[in-house]
This record gives sequence, structure tokens and C-alpha cells, in this order.
Amino acid sequence: MGHSAPKIATIDGIAEEIGGLLGAMLVETVDHADELSFTVVRESLADAMLLLRDRAQYQQLMEIAGVDYPDRPERFEVCYHLLSVTRNHRVRVKVQTDEDRPVPTVTHIWPVAGWLEREVFDMYGVIFEGNADLRRILTDYGFKGHPQRKDFPLTGYVELRYSEEDKRVVYEPVRLAQDFRSFDFMSPWEGAQYVLPGDEKAPAAPGAPTPAAAPPPPPAAPKGEEKGSTPKVTEKPGVSGAGEPTDSKATEKSDNAPAKPEAHTDEGKGTAKPEDKA
Repeated sequence: MGHSAPKIATIDGIAEEIGGLLGAMLVETVDHADELSFTVVRESLADAMLLLRDRAQYQQLMEIAGVDYPDRPERFEVCYHLLSVTRNHRVRVKVQTDEDRPVPTVTHIWPVAGWLEREVFDMYGVIFEGNADLRRILTDYGFKGHPQRKDFPLTGYVELRYSEEDKRVVYEPVRLAQDFRSFDFMSPWEGAQYVLPGDEKAPAAPGAPTPAAAPPPPPAAPKGEEKGSTPKVTEKPGVSGAGEPTDSKATEKSDNAPAKPEAHTDEGKGTAKPEDKA
């Protein structure tokens, strides 16, 4: 069974072709997992995109994505994903920048880049030089900072609510019901390797008492030996096991006991009659 993803053609020599086309604008080429990534000089981005569209037949701009590497001097990468309909092939073009150096816009090549550049600007703060409408597109009005940088407070700066007094939505500074607490993300199944705050004042809890050992079972009688002389059950109806007085009382017949019918008659097969008594 084939893979569910659409098959992308692998073109032999395409990396060398694009590398020769870009020339001095090319910084690095990465060919990994049948995906080609080309890092170009930031200032030459627009010229490189024109060459890829007009001469390499990569007609469509599918996506613009941002990546943040905080440890790098130029911490941001802007990735452009291009599709060639005629070649059934995709490539990735990347440029590097920081918070202050702008990236040339490609809105004059692909108008759809206007909204895509606004997303990268909103999430990462990358500036696109030449974009006539570089505004936030995903965050709220008055939002400060850029979410993907992780440099803004988790609670935000302002909150909005509907004011019953003003009959409209109002913005107010964030007010927390309790102080922000720091949390320990250690797995609860493993248990903390330290004393929790406050537990150092509590005495050590005693351990559970050791249960008393059960008495050993009585030894079984060896095979071949006789069992005890006292039977546990009576062997015949006249012996109750409670002694002679009880046995003699058991054999006595009560005054109103019915007489036992003769064997050759059918008497006694129904309810006993008073005249049948002894």
C-alpha cells in the first residue's frame, strides 16, 4: 500500500541547476530526505525569487514560515516554500535576520505574500521592507510583544470584558486573583526528590505495624494410621451423640402421634384421621 502523502518527483541535478542559477546569491544548499533547502543572501532575496519563478518554473508561493534560534546572532529564519506545477517539485528558500534588520518583501512577485509576511511579523517581529500593509493579523489590538519569541508575560498586559455600566467592551489592565506561582513539572509518578515546602516541620510518620504471624495449621494424620475414635456424625438414627438420656427420649412416641398403617392396607396415604390414632 502506498503512502497517503502525494508523491513528489525527484529531479536529478535540480540542486546543481538552481545553484548555478542563483550564483553568488546562494549561501548554502541542503539536500535531506528528498527536500531541497537553499539559503540565500538576505538583501538578494527578491532577485533570487524572480529567477526561481521565471527561469526555474517555481510558479507558486505556498507558505512563509518563521523559525527562532535564540542562540544564533541572527536568530530568525524566514522560510519560503515554492511549488513548481510543471515540474511537480517543491523547494525551500531561507534567509536569516534578527530583530532590527529587515527582509525584502516579495509582495510584488506574489501578492499572497502580503498576508503571509504579516503572520511572520506578528508572531516573530520580523520586519519586511516594502510591505505597504505590515500590521498584526493574528493577535488582538494593542498586543505587546510577539508570541513566538516567548518574551511577553503569560497573562498579557490587558484584558477585555463587557461593561454593564458602559454597555460596551472595555480594555483594562490585567488583575490576577492570586500571585503567579512557579510550578514543578517533575513527573508525579516518579515523586519529588526533595522535601516539599512545609513538610520539614512535620514529624516523620511511623511505618505501618507488622501483622502478627498466623498460627501454623495442625499436622495432617499420616497415611495408614486410624482416625480419631470420636465420630463427628452419628452412625444410626437411635444414637444422637448427646448421651443415653437424649437417645431414650428420642425413641419415645408422643401421645398424639398417628399409628403406623399396616402394609397390606392403603391407610395412611392421605391425611391422618383421629380414629387412626393408637
